[in-house]
Amino acid sequence: MSLTRRRLLGIGGSLAAASLFGLSGCGRAAPATAATGHRFEVMHSDAQWRQLLTPGQYAVLRGQGTERPFSSPLNDEHRRGTFACAGCALPLFSSATKFDSGTGWPSFWAPLHGAVEQARDTSFGMVRAAVHCHRCGGHLGHVFNDGPRPTGLRYCMNGVALQFMAA
Repeated sequence: MSLTRRRLLGIGGSLAAASLFGLSGCGRAAPATAATGHRFEVMHSDAQWRQLLTPGQYAVLRGQGTERPFSSPLNDEHRRGTFACAGCALPLFSSATKFDSGTGWPSFWAPLHGAVEQARDTSFGMVRAAVHCHRCGGHLGHVFNDGPRPTGLRYCMNGVALQFMAA
């Protein structure tokens, strides 16, 4: 993938934001929790989520945070398999839809059918589509319309919110 001015500026902005905020609440989508009235198949109290998840997973999945770019080992995962939610193990993405977006986060051009939902995210003075797990409501990342064919979409996911299951 060629490095365009737009992509370079986007990476620079992402790196600047990540260095300022680290794993804190970089993305503030409406929390997908019982507090918003939305009920999920897998629900836990805040204390239970803190026990089940690592601090990094909790910051992203439950706090709508963003991991630092290029920090996930899943960027370099190229085996056949499935990427599942780190919060509830729901299969989310097939390795067949993974691509190198050059952004520093694992990226996919399509989720598995019915695996994810979207919510409006207006943080940082922009409108984005936050992506969360259909089963537990965990925040996964964002979806953008600058991806490859056939969908033209880029599901830019936090690696810490995913677990890889080899085929």
